[in-house]
Amino acid sequence: MSWFYMAWRNLGLKKLQTTLSLILLAFGVGLVSLLMLTEKQLSDTFDRNIQDIDLVLGAKGSPLQLILANVYHVDAPTGNIRLVDAQKVIRHPYIEEGIPLAYGDNYRGFRIVGSDESYLEHYGAALENGSINKAPFEVVVGHKVAETTGLKVGDTFFSAHGLQDETDVHTDKTFTVVGVLAESRSVVDQLLHCTIETIWAVHDGPGEIIDESEREITAVLLKKRNPLAVLTIPNVIRETNMQVALPAIEINRLTQNFGIGMNTLRAIALLIMLISFASIFISVYDNLLARKYELALLRTMGSSRRGVFLLLLLEGGLLSFGGATLGLIFSRIGLLVLAQLIQDKFRYDWSSIGLLHSEWMLFGMAIFVGLMAAAIPGISALKIDISRTLSEK
Repeated sequence: MSWFYMAWRNLGLKKLQTTLSLILLAFGVGLVSLLMLTEKQLSDTFDRNIQDIDLVLGAKGSPLQLILANVYHVDAPTGNIRLVDAQKVIRHPYIEEGIPLAYGDNYRGFRIVGSDESYLEHYGAALENGSINKAPFEVVVGHKVAETTGLKVGDTFFSAHGLQDETDVHTDKTFTVVGVLAESRSVVDQLLHCTIETIWAVHDGPGEIIDESEREITAVLLKKRNPLAVLTIPNVIRETNMQVALPAIEINRLTQNFGIGMNTLRAIALLIMLISFASIFISVYDNLLARKYELALLRTMGSSRRGVFLLLLLEGGLLSFGGATLGLIFSRIGLLVLAQLIQDKFRYDWSSIGLLHSEWMLFGMAIFVGLMAAAIPGISALKIDISRTLSEK
Protein backbone atom coordinates (compact mmCIF):
# COMPACT_ATOMS: atom_id res chain seq x y z
CA MET A 1 0.00 0.00 0.00
CA SER A 2 1.57 3.36 -1.06
CA TRP A 3 1.93 6.36 1.22
CA PHE A 4 -0.05 8.42 -1.31
CA TYR A 5 -3.01 6.03 -1.15
CA MET A 6 -2.93 6.01 2.64
CA ALA A 7 -2.88 9.83 2.76
CA TRP A 8 -5.80 9.99 0.33
CA ARG A 9 -7.77 7.44 2.36
CA ASN A 10 -7.11 9.24 5.64
CA LEU A 11 -8.42 12.54 4.21
CA GLY A 12 -11.54 10.75 3.05
CA LEU A 13 -12.27 9.46 6.55
CA LYS A 14 -13.13 12.99 7.71
CA LYS A 15 -15.04 14.35 4.75
CA LEU A 16 -16.59 17.37 6.50
CA GLN A 17 -13.28 18.61 7.92
CA THR A 18 -11.45 17.99 4.63
CA THR A 19 -14.16 19.76 2.63
CA LEU A 20 -14.08 22.77 4.95
CA SER A 21 -10.29 23.07 4.60
CA LEU A 22 -10.53 22.80 0.80
CA ILE A 23 -13.28 25.43 0.54
CA LEU A 24 -11.48 27.90 2.80
CA LEU A 25 -8.22 27.62 0.90
CA ALA A 26 -9.97 27.65 -2.50
CA PHE A 27 -11.89 30.79 -1.56
CA GLY A 28 -8.76 32.59 -0.36
CA VAL A 29 -6.60 31.59 -3.35
CA GLY A 30 -9.47 32.23 -5.76
CA LEU A 31 -10.10 35.75 -4.46
CA VAL A 32 -6.41 36.70 -4.62
CA SER A 33 -6.14 35.17 -8.11
CA LEU A 34 -9.26 37.02 -9.30
CA LEU A 35 -7.82 40.31 -8.05
CA MET A 36 -4.57 39.61 -9.91
CA LEU A 37 -6.44 38.83 -13.11
CA THR A 38 -8.68 41.89 -12.79
CA GLU A 39 -5.71 44.22 -12.24
CA LYS A 40 -3.92 42.70 -15.24
CA GLN A 41 -6.96 43.05 -17.49
CA LEU A 42 -7.53 46.65 -16.38
CA SER A 43 -3.89 47.54 -16.90
CA ASP A 44 -3.79 45.93 -20.35
CA THR A 45 -7.02 47.64 -21.42
CA PHE A 46 -5.88 51.07 -20.22
CA ASP A 47 -2.39 50.76 -21.72
CA ARG A 48 -3.55 49.34 -25.05
CA ASN A 49 -6.05 52.13 -25.73
CA ILE A 50 -4.03 55.03 -24.37
CA GLN A 51 -0.88 54.26 -26.34
CA ASP A 52 0.65 57.35 -28.05
CA ILE A 53 -2.15 59.63 -26.84
CA ASP A 54 -0.46 62.40 -24.85
CA LEU A 55 -3.33 64.87 -24.50
CA VAL A 56 -7.08 64.88 -25.03
CA LEU A 57 -8.73 68.15 -26.08
CA GLY A 58 -12.40 68.60 -25.29
CA ALA A 59 -15.04 70.72 -23.61
CA LYS A 60 -14.45 71.94 -20.08
CA GLY A 61 -15.59 69.61 -17.33
CA SER A 62 -14.15 66.62 -15.52
CA PRO A 63 -10.72 65.68 -16.97
CA LEU A 64 -11.28 62.04 -16.05
CA GLN A 65 -14.68 62.05 -17.76
CA LEU A 66 -13.02 63.56 -20.83
CA ILE A 67 -10.55 60.66 -20.95
CA LEU A 68 -13.09 57.92 -20.27
CA ALA A 69 -15.54 59.30 -22.83
CA ASN A 70 -13.16 59.97 -25.71
CA VAL A 71 -10.40 57.38 -25.28
CA TYR A 72 -12.24 54.41 -23.75
CA HIS A 73 -15.81 55.34 -24.74
CA VAL A 74 -17.30 54.29 -21.41
CA ASP A 75 -18.71 57.65 -20.31
CA ALA A 76 -20.68 60.58 -21.71
CA PRO A 77 -18.68 63.41 -23.32
CA THR A 78 -18.27 66.72 -21.46
CA GLY A 79 -19.75 68.63 -24.42
CA ASN A 80 -18.78 69.85 -27.88
CA ILE A 81 -16.07 72.23 -29.07
CA ARG A 82 -15.81 74.35 -32.21
CA LEU A 83 -13.83 72.74 -35.01
CA VAL A 84 -12.03 76.00 -35.90
CA ASP A 85 -10.79 76.34 -32.30
CA ALA A 86 -9.65 72.72 -32.24
CA GLN A 87 -7.79 73.14 -35.53
CA LYS A 88 -5.72 75.96 -34.05
CA VAL A 89 -4.49 73.53 -31.40
CA ILE A 90 -3.86 70.75 -33.93
CA ARG A 91 -1.73 73.15 -36.01
CA HIS A 92 0.30 74.29 -33.00
CA PRO A 93 4.05 73.68 -33.56
CA TYR A 94 4.28 71.64 -30.35
CA ILE A 95 1.62 69.18 -31.59
CA GLU A 96 2.63 66.38 -33.95
CA GLU A 97 -0.80 64.90 -34.67
CA GLY A 98 -4.42 65.48 -33.81
CA ILE A 99 -7.24 62.98 -34.38
CA PRO A 100 -10.67 64.68 -34.32
CA LEU A 101 -13.69 62.79 -32.98
CA ALA A 102 -17.40 63.53 -33.30
CA TYR A 103 -20.19 61.33 -32.01
CA GLY A 104 -23.58 61.32 -30.38
CA ASP A 105 -25.49 58.42 -31.94
CA ASN A 106 -25.48 54.68 -31.49
CA TYR A 107 -26.63 51.47 -33.11
CA ARG A 108 -27.88 48.83 -30.64
CA GLY A 109 -25.77 50.38 -27.88
CA PHE A 110 -22.56 50.63 -29.92
CA ARG A 111 -21.27 54.15 -30.54
CA ILE A 112 -21.04 55.62 -34.05
CA VAL A 113 -17.85 57.69 -34.09
CA GLY A 114 -16.94 60.15 -36.82
CA SER A 115 -13.26 60.67 -37.55
CA ASP A 116 -10.71 60.26 -40.34
CA GLU A 117 -8.56 57.28 -41.35
CA SER A 118 -5.85 58.28 -38.88
CA TYR A 119 -8.09 57.06 -36.04
CA LEU A 120 -8.13 53.48 -37.33
CA GLU A 121 -4.45 53.67 -38.24
CA HIS A 122 -3.59 54.82 -34.72
CA TYR A 123 -4.92 51.54 -33.28
CA GLY A 124 -3.52 49.41 -36.08
CA ALA A 125 -7.00 48.35 -37.16
CA ALA A 126 -7.05 46.28 -40.36
CA LEU A 127 -9.95 45.37 -42.61
CA GLU A 128 -11.29 41.83 -42.43
CA ASN A 129 -13.35 42.44 -45.55
CA GLY A 130 -14.76 45.37 -47.51
CA SER A 131 -13.19 48.81 -47.79
CA ILE A 132 -12.58 51.96 -45.75
CA ASN A 133 -15.45 54.45 -45.53
CA LYS A 134 -14.98 57.58 -47.65
CA ALA A 135 -18.41 58.88 -48.65
CA PRO A 136 -21.08 60.23 -46.27
CA PHE A 137 -23.07 57.54 -44.42
CA GLU A 138 -20.55 54.82 -45.26
CA VAL A 139 -19.57 52.89 -42.13
CA VAL A 140 -16.82 50.50 -41.13
CA VAL A 141 -17.90 48.35 -38.18
CA GLY A 142 -15.62 47.03 -35.46
CA HIS A 143 -15.05 43.30 -34.99
CA LYS A 144 -17.13 43.05 -31.79
CA VAL A 145 -19.93 45.12 -33.30
CA ALA A 146 -20.15 42.84 -36.32
CA GLU A 147 -19.99 39.76 -34.12
CA THR A 148 -22.77 40.98 -31.82
CA THR A 149 -25.14 42.66 -34.28
CA GLY A 150 -24.52 40.48 -37.33
CA LEU A 151 -23.78 43.50 -39.54
CA LYS A 152 -21.87 42.69 -42.74
CA VAL A 153 -20.74 44.48 -45.86
CA GLY A 154 -23.74 45.76 -47.80
CA ASP A 155 -26.13 45.94 -44.84
CA THR A 156 -27.98 49.15 -44.03
CA PHE A 157 -29.28 50.49 -40.73
CA PHE A 158 -30.58 53.60 -38.93
CA SER A 159 -28.81 55.27 -36.02
CA ALA A 160 -30.44 56.26 -32.73
CA HIS A 161 -29.78 59.54 -30.96
CA GLY A 162 -27.73 59.24 -27.78
CA LEU A 163 -25.05 56.81 -26.65
CA GLN A 164 -27.28 54.04 -25.27
CA ASP A 165 -30.92 54.91 -25.90
CA GLU A 166 -32.49 53.31 -28.99
CA THR A 167 -35.85 55.08 -29.01
CA ASP A 168 -35.11 58.27 -31.01
CA VAL A 169 -34.18 56.65 -34.33
CA HIS A 170 -33.17 58.74 -37.37
CA THR A 171 -35.23 56.83 -39.93
CA ASP A 172 -34.55 59.45 -42.62
CA LYS A 173 -30.77 58.84 -42.62
CA THR A 174 -29.57 55.43 -43.83
CA PHE A 175 -26.09 54.10 -43.02
CA THR A 176 -24.42 51.53 -45.28
CA VAL A 177 -21.76 49.07 -44.09
CA VAL A 178 -18.78 49.13 -46.46
CA GLY A 179 -16.22 47.32 -44.31
CA VAL A 180 -15.70 45.10 -41.28
CA LEU A 181 -12.55 45.37 -39.15
CA ALA A 182 -10.46 42.43 -38.00
CA GLU A 183 -10.11 42.02 -34.24
CA SER A 184 -7.55 44.44 -32.79
CA ARG A 185 -8.37 44.03 -29.08
CA SER A 186 -8.68 47.82 -28.82
CA VAL A 187 -11.53 50.25 -28.43
CA VAL A 188 -12.24 50.31 -32.20
CA ASP A 189 -13.58 46.75 -31.93
CA GLN A 190 -16.57 48.25 -30.11
CA LEU A 191 -17.26 51.16 -32.48
CA LEU A 192 -18.84 51.97 -35.83
CA HIS A 193 -16.55 54.32 -37.77
CA CYS A 194 -17.70 56.97 -40.26
CA THR A 195 -16.65 60.44 -41.40
CA ILE A 196 -17.21 63.52 -39.26
CA GLU A 197 -19.32 64.97 -42.08
CA THR A 198 -21.68 62.02 -41.62
CA ILE A 199 -22.23 62.88 -37.96
CA TRP A 200 -23.00 66.48 -38.92
CA ALA A 201 -25.39 65.38 -41.70
CA VAL A 202 -27.36 63.14 -39.31
CA HIS A 203 -28.16 66.08 -37.04
CA ASP A 204 -28.64 68.82 -39.64
CA GLY A 205 -32.24 69.72 -40.23
CA PRO A 206 -33.80 69.47 -43.73
CA GLY A 207 -32.41 72.29 -45.86
CA GLU A 208 -30.50 73.73 -42.91
CA ILE A 209 -27.31 75.59 -43.82
CA ILE A 210 -24.69 75.86 -41.10
CA ASP A 211 -21.63 78.09 -41.32
CA GLU A 212 -18.48 75.98 -41.34
CA SER A 213 -17.03 78.19 -38.60
CA GLU A 214 -19.82 77.01 -36.32
CA ARG A 215 -19.29 73.29 -36.91
CA GLU A 216 -18.57 71.32 -33.74
CA ILE A 217 -16.77 68.14 -32.82
CA THR A 218 -16.57 66.22 -29.56
CA ALA A 219 -12.83 65.93 -28.88
CA VAL A 220 -9.33 65.64 -30.34
CA LEU A 221 -6.73 63.02 -29.44
CA LEU A 222 -3.34 64.75 -29.47
CA LYS A 223 0.20 63.48 -29.81
CA LYS A 224 2.81 66.03 -28.76
CA ARG A 225 5.96 66.90 -30.71
CA ASN A 226 7.52 68.86 -27.86
CA PRO A 227 7.14 68.09 -24.12
CA LEU A 228 6.41 71.80 -23.56
CA ALA A 229 3.00 71.20 -25.16
CA VAL A 230 1.73 70.06 -21.77
CA LEU A 231 2.45 73.54 -20.36
CA THR A 232 1.75 75.61 -23.47
CA ILE A 233 -1.56 74.30 -24.80
CA PRO A 234 -3.59 75.16 -21.64
CA ASN A 235 -2.54 78.81 -22.12
CA VAL A 236 -3.48 78.72 -25.81
CA ILE A 237 -7.07 77.65 -25.01
CA ARG A 238 -7.52 79.72 -21.86
CA GLU A 239 -10.19 81.99 -23.39
CA THR A 240 -12.20 79.14 -24.95
CA ASN A 241 -14.59 76.53 -23.61
CA MET A 242 -11.90 73.88 -24.13
CA GLN A 243 -9.57 72.01 -21.80
CA VAL A 244 -6.81 69.45 -22.21
CA ALA A 245 -6.45 66.38 -20.04
CA LEU A 246 -3.42 64.14 -19.66
CA PRO A 247 -4.53 60.50 -19.98
CA ALA A 248 -1.52 59.11 -18.12
CA ILE A 249 -2.17 61.30 -15.06
CA GLU A 250 -5.93 60.76 -14.96
CA ILE A 251 -5.72 56.99 -15.40
CA ASN A 252 -2.97 56.79 -12.78
CA ARG A 253 -5.24 58.68 -10.38
CA LEU A 254 -8.12 56.35 -11.20
CA THR A 255 -6.05 53.20 -10.65
CA GLN A 256 -4.68 54.56 -7.37
CA ASN A 257 -8.20 55.14 -6.06
CA PHE A 258 -9.26 51.76 -7.40
CA GLY A 259 -6.20 50.20 -5.74
CA ILE A 260 -7.40 51.12 -2.25
CA GLY A 261 -10.38 48.82 -2.60
CA MET A 262 -8.26 46.14 -4.26
CA ASN A 263 -5.75 46.20 -1.40
CA THR A 264 -8.56 45.81 1.12
CA LEU A 265 -9.97 42.82 -0.75
CA ARG A 266 -6.49 41.34 -1.08
CA ALA A 267 -5.94 41.68 2.70
CA ILE A 268 -9.26 39.92 3.34
CA ALA A 269 -8.30 37.13 0.92
CA LEU A 270 -4.91 36.64 2.60
CA LEU A 271 -6.64 36.47 5.99
CA ILE A 272 -8.94 33.76 4.63
CA MET A 273 -5.88 31.89 3.34
CA LEU A 274 -4.24 32.07 6.79
CA ILE A 275 -7.41 30.69 8.35
CA SER A 276 -7.41 27.88 5.79
CA PHE A 277 -3.78 27.02 6.63
CA ALA A 278 -4.75 26.95 10.31
CA SER A 279 -7.58 24.62 9.32
CA ILE A 280 -5.08 22.33 7.55
CA PHE A 281 -2.90 22.34 10.66
CA ILE A 282 -5.87 21.47 12.87
CA SER A 283 -7.02 18.77 10.47
CA VAL A 284 -3.61 17.06 10.34
CA TYR A 285 -3.01 17.47 14.07
CA ASP A 286 -6.46 16.13 14.90
CA ASN A 287 -5.79 13.14 12.67
CA LEU A 288 -2.49 12.62 14.46
CA LEU A 289 -4.17 12.51 17.88
CA ALA A 290 -6.90 10.20 16.64
CA ARG A 291 -4.45 7.86 14.88
CA LYS A 292 -1.57 7.69 17.34
CA TYR A 293 -2.21 3.97 17.84
CA GLU A 294 -2.33 3.41 14.06
CA LEU A 295 0.91 5.28 13.57
CA ALA A 296 2.54 3.31 16.38
CA LEU A 297 1.47 0.07 14.67
CA LEU A 298 2.97 1.31 11.42
CA ARG A 299 6.24 1.83 13.24
CA THR A 300 6.20 -1.68 14.72
CA MET A 301 5.48 -3.11 11.27
CA GLY A 302 8.71 -1.62 9.96
CA SER A 303 7.73 1.87 8.85
CA SER A 304 10.43 4.42 9.47
CA ARG A 305 10.03 7.77 11.23
CA ARG A 306 10.59 9.39 7.86
CA GLY A 307 7.75 7.35 6.34
CA VAL A 308 5.27 8.43 9.03
CA PHE A 309 6.39 12.05 8.63
CA LEU A 310 5.96 11.76 4.85
CA LEU A 311 2.44 10.41 5.32
CA LEU A 312 1.38 13.49 7.28
CA LEU A 313 3.12 15.81 4.82
CA LEU A 314 1.24 14.14 1.96
CA GLU A 315 -2.05 14.79 3.71
CA GLY A 316 -1.25 18.47 4.12
CA GLY A 317 0.14 18.65 0.57
CA LEU A 318 -2.95 17.05 -0.96
CA LEU A 319 -5.19 19.47 0.93
CA SER A 320 -3.20 22.54 -0.10
CA PHE A 321 -2.78 21.35 -3.71
CA GLY A 322 -6.50 20.60 -4.04
CA GLY A 323 -7.52 23.90 -2.43
CA ALA A 324 -5.12 25.97 -4.55
CA THR A 325 -6.22 24.23 -7.76
CA LEU A 326 -9.90 24.77 -6.93
CA GLY A 327 -9.09 28.40 -6.14
CA LEU A 328 -7.59 28.99 -9.58
CA ILE A 329 -10.62 27.32 -11.18
CA PHE A 330 -12.98 29.50 -9.12
CA SER A 331 -11.07 32.64 -10.14
CA ARG A 332 -11.53 31.77 -13.84
CA ILE A 333 -15.24 31.25 -13.32
CA GLY A 334 -15.39 34.59 -11.49
CA LEU A 335 -13.47 36.33 -14.27
CA LEU A 336 -15.80 34.94 -16.94
CA VAL A 337 -18.82 36.21 -14.98
CA LEU A 338 -17.13 39.60 -14.47
CA ALA A 339 -16.15 39.68 -18.16
CA GLN A 340 -19.78 39.18 -19.16
CA LEU A 341 -20.88 42.02 -16.88
CA ILE A 342 -18.12 44.30 -18.18
CA GLN A 343 -18.94 43.41 -21.77
CA ASP A 344 -22.64 44.13 -21.29
CA LYS A 345 -21.91 47.46 -19.59
CA PHE A 346 -18.77 48.74 -21.32
CA ARG A 347 -18.41 46.47 -24.39
CA TYR A 348 -14.91 45.34 -23.39
CA ASP A 349 -13.63 41.78 -23.68
CA TRP A 350 -11.99 40.37 -20.52
CA SER A 351 -12.15 36.72 -21.49
CA SER A 352 -8.39 36.00 -21.41
CA ILE A 353 -7.91 33.39 -18.66
CA GLY A 354 -4.29 32.31 -19.04
CA LEU A 355 -2.22 31.73 -15.89
CA LEU A 356 -0.16 34.74 -14.80
CA HIS A 357 3.39 34.46 -13.47
CA SER A 358 2.20 35.88 -10.15
CA GLU A 359 -0.45 33.15 -9.96
CA TRP A 360 2.20 30.45 -10.27
CA MET A 361 3.94 32.10 -7.33
CA LEU A 362 0.66 32.19 -5.41
CA PHE A 363 0.04 28.52 -6.20
CA GLY A 364 3.53 27.52 -5.05
CA MET A 365 3.25 29.62 -1.89
CA ALA A 366 -0.11 28.03 -1.00
CA ILE A 367 1.32 24.50 -1.32
CA PHE A 368 4.50 25.42 0.60
CA VAL A 369 2.60 26.97 3.51
CA GLY A 370 0.19 24.02 3.51
CA LEU A 371 3.15 21.64 3.80
CA MET A 372 4.55 23.72 6.66
CA ALA A 373 1.17 23.58 8.40
CA ALA A 374 1.31 19.78 8.13
CA ALA A 375 5.00 19.56 9.10
CA ILE A 376 4.41 20.90 12.63
CA PRO A 377 2.18 17.99 13.75
CA GLY A 378 4.41 15.73 11.63
CA ILE A 379 7.37 16.55 13.86
CA SER A 380 5.25 15.57 16.86
CA ALA A 381 4.60 12.21 15.18
CA LEU A 382 8.34 11.53 15.16
CA LYS A 383 8.35 11.71 18.94
CA ILE A 384 5.62 9.12 19.55
CA ASP A 385 6.55 6.65 22.28
CA ILE A 386 5.59 3.37 20.59
CA SER A 387 5.51 1.21 23.74
CA ARG A 388 3.43 3.63 25.80
CA THR A 389 0.99 4.26 22.94
CA LEU A 390 0.39 0.54 22.35
CA SER A 391 0.04 -0.19 26.07
CA GLU A 392 -2.50 2.61 26.52
CA LYS A 393 -4.66 1.06 23.85
